Amino acid sequence: MDSHEVRGMLLAAAEKIIESKPYLTQVDSAIGDGDHGIGMALGMEKAKLALEACPDGNVYALFSDMGRAMLMSMGGASGVIFGTLFMGGAKGKTPSAELDLPAFAQLMKDSLAAIQKRGGAGVGDKTMVDALYPAVEALQEHSTETFSVGLMAAAEAARQGMEATKNYPAKFGRAKSLMERSIGYQDAGATSVYLIFQAMADYVQGRGCV
Repeated sequence: MDSHEVRGMLLAAAEKIIESKPYLTQVDSAIGDGDHGIGMALGMEKAKLALEACPDGNVYALFSDMGRAMLMSMGGASGVIFGTLFMGGAKGKTPSAELDLPAFAQLMKDSLAAIQKRGGAGVGDKTMVDALYPAVEALQEHSTETFSVGLMAAAEAARQGMEATKNYPAKFGRAKSLMERSIGYQDAGATSVYLIFQAMADYVQGRGCV
């Protein structure tokens, strides 16, 4: 994908989160503070502005600018973690006018590593990592196929990871105090990760990106 298509893919992810604000608020209200949807929507509104202002020519700048906008506007742990989701893997990458699936898979792998280094969460801790980790694995497994196939696999893996959070007691955030009582509810951060990957998959599938 060229930088124009990458911009479109990231804008699609931002729009999906913004329109899902009520749903994310509902999910978070069950065991959290209920502000995840508000924070994510605010961060993505700022991310849209950053993406629209970023010049064409370097796909990694789009990820960096998006993540930085989220980090600066959201605040708190979510701002750091979801800002890192986009900017963490783009850090230090050689500027490029195009992005292929192996490069995107590597970017997401590096973002996951940066997130885990910052927060310390692993699979089973009822966080966004439960959706992101399997999504990254799916991207690696399908890296020789089309962008559409890779992202559809990643979105499905993220969905399964999100669903799995219902089986775990929370180990981070406000829900941590609920311990076993948090079982049965899905994690809001994992839900956002799934929605992001689903939106990106829908975009590339609709565009016929290879």
